[in-house]
Amino acid sequence: MQQILSFFFKNKYFLTFLSLQFIALFFTIQSHSYHKSKFVNSSNFITGGIYNKINNFKEFILLKNENKRLSEENIYLKNLIYLQNKTTVSIDSLITDTLNFHQKYRFTSAKTINNEFRKNNNYLTINKGSNHGIEPDLGVVNSKGIIGITRSISNNYTTVLSVLNVNYQINVKLSSNNYFGSLSWDNKDYKTVQLLYLPIQASIKIGDTIVTGGKSTIFPEGIPVGTIKDFKTKNNNYENINITLFNDMSAISYVQIIDNLDKLEIKTLEENTSK
Repeated sequence: MQQILSFFFKNKYFLTFLSLQFIALFFTIQSHSYHKSKFVNSSNFITGGIYNKINNFKEFILLKNENKRLSEENIYLKNLIYLQNKTTVSIDSLITDTLNFHQKYRFTSAKTINNEFRKNNNYLTINKGSNHGIEPDLGVVNSKGIIGITRSISNNYTTVLSVLNVNYQINVKLSSNNYFGSLSWDNKDYKTVQLLYLPIQASIKIGDTIVTGGKSTIFPEGIPVGTIKDFKTKNNNYENINITLFNDMSAISYVQIIDNLDKLEIKTLEENTSK
């Protein structure tokens, strides 16, 4: 306290001068509209900048929740798209009435918590499991395209076989026609996979788009895969058709799990037919 009093006593003339300056400035601003408007504008500029910084910080903090909300909204819209009947009904019936409007695919949102992409048999781990209706052999995608297939399930987590898996193949086709092949990976580049068994009569060129073929109960037809990077032919057959994936498999975050609601009916029918 003694030091504070000593400071004020030593600087009493300077502090008095500052006080008078502030008083004079205050009366000048109050009595002149021009000065007042300039002061208000300057004040607004400063406080506005501060509020903007605070708001940007808040938005950054809330970004995780916003991403989750957008992912859930995207899932809801995809569920609506895959309703076969496009008649106008209530939201509740769109979600629950799969008998009248026969929803073939159900989408569930999840977040990737682990991602391997540099091994022979890569997999991802997502934060949804059997408690959320997840089962083995369901397709996993995001907004850019395919990611993999669900494999091992616990109550709250699931491992997903990545497209970057040497033991993994999936039915795909050219988006421009109905020529089908199989997608595989040669364990060389995590950005590039290979298209196998495409018949030579399928006319292809660099840049052609590859999508899922829909010949299984795992993926719907038309999910994006990638584009043809390069290819070679040998003995009147295609070989080494390289596909650049739409997805960067080293940076996977939110995903969607696709459940074909008709898969049991289809498999039962096919098994009965083969007997």
